[in-house]
Amino acid sequence: MKLSTKILVYIFAVLLSFPFLFFSFQYLSRAAYVKANIVVDAARTSGPFPDRWKALAQGGEESGVRMLEPVVPQIAELYPRYIRLDHIYDFYDVVSRDSSGRLSFDFSKLDLTVCDIYHTGAKPFFSLGYMPPTMSDDGSLIGKPKNWGEWSLLVQKTVERYSGRTTVLPCGAMYDFWKSDLYYEVWNEPDLESFGKWRYQAGGKSYSDLYFYSVKGANAATNVFPFKMGGPVTTALYKNWIQKFLDYVIANNLRLDFISWHHYSKKTDDYTRDVISLNKWLGESPRYDKFENLPKIISEWGYDSEKNPIADTNVGAAHTLASIRNFINANIEAAFLFEIKDGPSPSWGILDYSGAKRPRWYALQMVNTLEGNQIFVSGEGTYITALAARSDTKTTLILTNYDGAGRNTEAVPVTFKGLESGRYNLTKTYLDGRKENILNLTPIGGEIKLNGDKSIVMPPNTIVSLVLTSSQSIE
Repeated sequence: MKLSTKILVYIFAVLLSFPFLFFSFQYLSRAAYVKANIVVDAARTSGPFPDRWKALAQGGEESGVRMLEPVVPQIAELYPRYIRLDHIYDFYDVVSRDSSGRLSFDFSKLDLTVCDIYHTGAKPFFSLGYMPPTMSDDGSLIGKPKNWGEWSLLVQKTVERYSGRTTVLPCGAMYDFWKSDLYYEVWNEPDLESFGKWRYQAGGKSYSDLYFYSVKGANAATNVFPFKMGGPVTTALYKNWIQKFLDYVIANNLRLDFISWHHYSKKTDDYTRDVISLNKWLGESPRYDKFENLPKIISEWGYDSEKNPIADTNVGAAHTLASIRNFINANIEAAFLFEIKDGPSPSWGILDYSGAKRPRWYALQMVNTLEGNQIFVSGEGTYITALAARSDTKTTLILTNYDGAGRNTEAVPVTFKGLESGRYNLTKTYLDGRKENILNLTPIGGEIKLNGDKSIVMPPNTIVSLVLTSSQSIE
């Protein structure tokens, strides 16, 4: 009887504990989630706003067509520094062989697309590929060359064409600046089956050999401006690839002017982790010391390496800005968003085939409003991230609520501090172009607070730009 009583008391106690455990779990879940409370310190700057995100990539969506020509104005609005071009040898009929078997080179078709890149205000960043079938040992675009000397010659001619001091393209003579410091990246995703499944070891179908003979050709180029050669441009950042590649570069005393790779991920902090990992690997041996300060380039990045319609929605736009926020302060030279324009069927474009702008295009345009010096922002949350800049009397803040699950809505308090006395006007701009104005705001103690009913309401995957301007500067 006593044992039964004890059992009943135990069961009763457990039942009583269920509500407590449930609410404890709910509390802990909420505790792990941090709401944003944004504070923008207009008096704390960290130098000019970085431009490493101003890089775009175009894949091979349509052969024999000047894909970029119809969308030059749309691209130019984003002020890119570099545009990466893929398929330069197979899409533009650069290489042929005459009846006697001698190679000939014709860059005229590629010249036109390179001119289109210059017309956007960007420089070209060349992906050296793919293998011209007449040079390939198996007649495919992904085979190794029958004669490595021919591949070296092709690379030499490419560098002399686009970095050449005397080169005149169809778009006319250009200042030396436009032909200096161009990038030549050896191949594209060599580890991927569809691009050849090259191995990092020497011998056989080896990326090490491909890089060796590419550098040999580039170094043979004469009368050229300074340029950069690099790789290994794998589908992601792999320790084995990086370290074996660098070991080969050291053993053969090869030039390496930049390290590049690709990364597609829905997790926006993955891009920062890449840089942390790479720096860690480079620090594992003194033999890698000379590579630590090389430019580090993510030559393709995006939401998904597969065609995913989500990339063309507000989710894709929010992912883009949240990712830029994460890598913009990382130690990288550039990150190339993939890609500029769709082919005839929907792909990864920030522009569709007709040139219509998609949400990610508008997201990039919004980042371009961050002019002047980057300024300090605190109070970001689990989902809400922020970027801010100040130029003269204008302070610009961009807030992003990236939530792939589409559940998080927040009313975000925002405080601008470090302001001079006077009156200010605030303009809120949403990704779809909607604007709201709040006029004649007066700082109290150097601060303007937007809280309570003035907080910025942000449903999932919204982007909002807040521009605070001294009213004296508004006409």
